[in-house]
Amino acid sequence: MKILLVYPEYPDTFWSFKHALKIIFKKAAHPPLGLLTIAAMLPADWEKKLVDMNVQSLKDKEIERADYVFISAMVVQRDSVKQTIARCKALGKKIVAGGPLFTTEYETFGDVDHLVLDEGEATLPLFLKDLEAGTPQHIYTSHERPDITRTPLPAWSLIKVSKYVSANIQYSRGCPYDCEFCDIVSLNGRSPRTKTKEQIIRELNALQDAGWHGSIFIVDDNFIGNKKKLKAEILPALIEWRKTRRYVPSLFTEASINLADDEELMRMMAEAGFDRVFIGIETPNEESLIECNKLHNKNRDLVAAVKQIQSFGMEVQGGFIVGFDSDPASIFHRQIEFIQKSGIVTAMVGLLNAPRGTRLYERLKKENRLLKESTGDNTDCSMNFIPRMHYETLINGYKHILNTIYAPKQYYARILTFLKEFKPRHYEVRLYHVRFYHIIGLVRGFWILGVVDKGRKYFWKFILPVLFKRPKFFPLSLAFSVYGLHFRKVCQKFADKAPGVPGVKLPEVKSA
Repeated sequence: MKILLVYPEYPDTFWSFKHALKIIFKKAAHPPLGLLTIAAMLPADWEKKLVDMNVQSLKDKEIERADYVFISAMVVQRDSVKQTIARCKALGKKIVAGGPLFTTEYETFGDVDHLVLDEGEATLPLFLKDLEAGTPQHIYTSHERPDITRTPLPAWSLIKVSKYVSANIQYSRGCPYDCEFCDIVSLNGRSPRTKTKEQIIRELNALQDAGWHGSIFIVDDNFIGNKKKLKAEILPALIEWRKTRRYVPSLFTEASINLADDEELMRMMAEAGFDRVFIGIETPNEESLIECNKLHNKNRDLVAAVKQIQSFGMEVQGGFIVGFDSDPASIFHRQIEFIQKSGIVTAMVGLLNAPRGTRLYERLKKENRLLKESTGDNTDCSMNFIPRMHYETLINGYKHILNTIYAPKQYYARILTFLKEFKPRHYEVRLYHVRFYHIIGLVRGFWILGVVDKGRKYFWKFILPVLFKRPKFFPLSLAFSVYGLHFRKVCQKFADKAPGVPGVKLPEVKSA
């Protein structure tokens, strides 16, 4: 059996980092971990080829020689998925599809021959059994939350790891919280299921054996969902593993803000090599937090919590949302003020959307406020429902946030605010970590940011003092600068896509 596994293309989004990747000649941010794991679950004697369309083009001859085409995708990849399905059907190939997009919108993909939905460990074996018997069904679903200690190592041999900026592994699935706008609970449940410490170490070793020498993203829904196991087993194992390796990668993950309440946990994460964590801040408006059931963010000084995590050597990347029913007219000013004061350099601000599978989707459906399906990218100036706030005011306010926080002056000021709080536990630059693309990126970065970019004046005012007064932070500061270029390009693209309405004046916010 010849199997072609296809990962469709991402559009140019906040998290694609496409404009930054060009500078260092990388193709994509992360490998398609789900599809690599599915590949490892297929029979060993099957011939497998994987095409990540974010890294390489999909050729007709690759489709033609396959017996089946396996496709997995996120909602944001919907357009590329439809184009890929059309190509496969035109060439007469059978398609097997799964992943979040198909699980939540399976009825819209009638051209797919076999839909293997929900979690692959539960449904893929059923499909493979029927396929062997010659009786494969159209749809496979399951409410089972499988034991992921049986999940195999991803098939890293199917990709060129050098094409990516960061590798990824999964430690757990599920989140103990149930935010109204989030589909994690419907996809993976509320009780975190975890892998063993032995599995995690095997996956780390397998990555390095495959030639990986970069940072590693632990892609959990909420890494600290089971704090007890982290402290007792996982983090001690990671700390010991670091001691046995000549190359020790930096780690980053996603967590909830209550990480700031546990100094022991933060200390252990830093010692294990974590230097970044994405946290859903969402909003400084308490009423909006109550509305969306983000109660663990309520009744706390969120700026102080962010700075606490930063002081343990972890950069906080933040997710923010505007468009809640409870948002006041002042929310745009307050979001800008919070982001600047907190020193959250990578601040993803999006318009509220209601994805399928969320409680928000069901509520808005009952209120007859849904307009269309969510694009899966809440930074593209689109909304799929009728907001309470006047639409033009909301769009103008949103654009004002983006135009402010990613303007060179405010952006570089925010990096300096972050560096004042950042106290890394394991911050060291080793010569054998430096690759050729780092050197190329350094040269190209200086040329683009310091000569070509319109914000070059602010770049030089920022980078030169860092270089001479805080040189150990120079690589990180240059990386932030390159990311800022990407963010500005993405923000400008979507700001142009959704023109504002004149006459809505918003307050100016001074840099922190």
